Amino acid sequence: MAEQMAEFVRPTERYAADDVHAVLRLCDSGRLRCSEKTRRPAAATVVEIAKVLSAGDFYPDEPIAAFAWPLLVQAGGLAEITGGKLQLTAKGRAALDKPAAGIVRALWRSWLTRGLIDEFSRVENIKGQRAANVLTAPKARRQKVSEALAAQPADEWVEVDDLFGRMKQTAWSPRVARSERALWKLYLEDPQYGSLGYAGFGDWELLEGRYTLAVLFEYAATLGLIDVAYDKPAGARDDYHQNWGADYVDALSRYDGLRAIRLNGLGAYVLGIHEQYTPPEPEAPGRTVKVLPNLDIVAVGSLTPAEMLILESYAQRTGDHVWTVSRTTLLAAVDAGRQPGDLRVFLTARAAQPELPGTLSTLLDEITERAGRLTDLGQVRLIECADPALATLISHDRKLRTLCKLIGDRHLAVSVDREPDFRRALTTLGYAVSPGVVRRTG
Repeated sequence: MAEQMAEFVRPTERYAADDVHAVLRLCDSGRLRCSEKTRRPAAATVVEIAKVLSAGDFYPDEPIAAFAWPLLVQAGGLAEITGGKLQLTAKGRAALDKPAAGIVRALWRSWLTRGLIDEFSRVENIKGQRAANVLTAPKARRQKVSEALAAQPADEWVEVDDLFGRMKQTAWSPRVARSERALWKLYLEDPQYGSLGYAGFGDWELLEGRYTLAVLFEYAATLGLIDVAYDKPAGARDDYHQNWGADYVDALSRYDGLRAIRLNGLGAYVLGIHEQYTPPEPEAPGRTVKVLPNLDIVAVGSLTPAEMLILESYAQRTGDHVWTVSRTTLLAAVDAGRQPGDLRVFLTARAAQPELPGTLSTLLDEITERAGRLTDLGQVRLIECADPALATLISHDRKLRTLCKLIGDRHLAVSVDREPDFRRALTTLGYAVSPGVVRRTG
């Protein structure tokens, strides 16, 4: 079997559950950058993500999962690019405390319809993809591969070439080129001699097959839907060797090494085959830190990159293995949307001592109490009325009183999402808002 012959075998289910939260926390750190034009991650961002992945990327020198994660969290609405940096949205921040399986399912479904790039563009050795009217829409192709994946037997290894054979003979084939004419614009190395339009040069395995490999390896495996057996890509497939220009590349794509896949429990749940999902029992964290009364946290064991990220979101790193908690760092964490109680839970599970020092518990209680006194209610429109009488009239109107709040004696606060309703109701009262007196606050 291919999985037994492959150099690498990775059960992805457990890793993906850890990775999705690690990537979200990395987004929360403000250290990830993406192009505002293409939405693709910067090279340094790919390196940062690879560091926090629980099992690393599939290859140490070829980004696959580390490239896919920024695109996945953007497509799922969990993060957005602000000023060139990938930042968590309110939805993404809420996901930090949610079970991984539900997040993964939502990400896969969002990506199927709202993926940011054409996955085939990652098969860079096939040139001419940017020419007009060459490639079909990726949304339809993604759906075909997803359907093929959902039809595979759960918990059984399936060789990639066997999967290809079934897809070619069914409606699961994700047609890549728009037409036979479009094939002539796709090529290896040289647009004339290496064109895929020549008979036998644009076979299914080169186009539909490589697209399928990209979806399976870069997205399904990254999200933990399938376990994978794979080799290094160089020399793994010879199905393109007859093409002109093949001598110049040792692999047609970075995905050529994928040998076999196995739909796992998480994948069966995400694809709707199983209604319920029971995640594997999590491994208990080791007693890897010591919390001192002076509020220093000292690593006495090996911490994962994701664990270091959590510490850095609540404390300042003051040494190679030391983080220091303070009122300032905790208030900054609260201001960024984090809860002090989460640090208490994190440290309690990993501390070498049976109880946390009283100094830390007292400080956490104080910050929790102080944070509870102020609540961000979101952005509002601040509308100034000409006199207190008008402000009172509007704020007590039967329709308008639920859409605004009286601030002082002459100002009305209107929630941004209720502004259209407020303006419509205001006209029935015989008034309208002049743009000159509208100020946004929040």
